[in-house]
Amino acid sequence: MRGIIKKWGNSAAVRLPSSMIKTLKLDLEDIVDIRIERGCIIIEPIRSEEYLLSQLLSGIKAKNIHAEIDFGSADT
Repeated sequence: MRGIIKKWGNSAAVRLPSSMIKTLKLDLEDIVDIRIERGCIIIEPIRSEEYLLSQLLSGIKAKNIHAEIDFGSADT
């Protein structure tokens, strides 16, 4: 697929076709990694993993738990 580099303010931009956005399940404002590899521009979605609370809690062990920290009262 071909695209055209266009001026966007003081920068340059390439529009991504809606079919490509839909296929990759991307949304506006999604964060992507942009890098150069062997003379090519690579745009890769950064997908954050979702965890269940039970998965996170299962990682707490006696050797990695920290002591309670006193941050003072909640009064402002």
